Amino acid sequence: MLKNLLRIFVITLTLYGIVYPFLINSPKKTEILTLVKEIKVVNVKVEQPLHSVNLPDFAAIKDIKLKKKTFFNYIKPHVKAANEQILQQRAQLEIALMMLQFDDSLSDKQLKQVIAIFKQYKVKHTVDIQGIRLALTRVDIVPSELALMQAANESAWGSSRFARIGLNFFGQWCFKKGCGMVPKSRNTGANHEVAAYKSVRSAVNAYFYNINTNRAYKSLRDIRAQQRKNQQEPSAEGLAKGLLAYSERGEAYVDEISHMIRLNQEYFSE
Repeated sequence: MLKNLLRIFVITLTLYGIVYPFLINSPKKTEILTLVKEIKVVNVKVEQPLHSVNLPDFAAIKDIKLKKKTFFNYIKPHVKAANEQILQQRAQLEIALMMLQFDDSLSDKQLKQVIAIFKQYKVKHTVDIQGIRLALTRVDIVPSELALMQAANESAWGSSRFARIGLNFFGQWCFKKGCGMVPKSRNTGANHEVAAYKSVRSAVNAYFYNINTNRAYKSLRDIRAQQRKNQQEPSAEGLAKGLLAYSERGEAYVDEISHMIRLNQEYFSE
């Protein structure tokens, strides 16, 4: 009998030794409630688009060729439309230039059209032969290959924050508060924003306007004018050399754009 009691005592003592650490270390009810109260619920704010355009989810396309094809097919019609509009304006200028060279007077309608083009492209000159020649250096196309490659590069093939939220495929800045999106990595004291657009067409048109009027790209326009003088169509790789000021990376950026143009030739003819 005594032996059995001793055995039970030993077993009980052993079990108590095993369970005891958990009993003394287990949190009390009040401690558990305190911990729950201290847990902060973090609300992740999703940035809403500043437009109503139904963009393809470029980031979700994992197949590289399919992503490129989808991106090009989406942007290309807008680039084509912008170039067609420019060619129409260019034709109006060329007709006006030819008439002035033959000492013909422009009609009132023609004169208004030319003045409107001058104003649009910031040509501060009288409507004469010299003025129209100056305008023709600005009123000209940007080869689609160059525009498409810059769009792909600047927007990470349409998946960047600026492309998704503000339809800014070309990384263009604006300087009025609230004009776009504030870059998360903007330096202290800087006041620029990345422009936001309501449509893809307006974003593309703004890019063309920037290339054709900004003094930073005068070298590009000079290259294009020389190609025209040599009876050549403006070439993407040739004009890319005039983009040194487009990025802080300078020549490295130009080399990258030129490489992308060569690498994606198969998509341009589709």
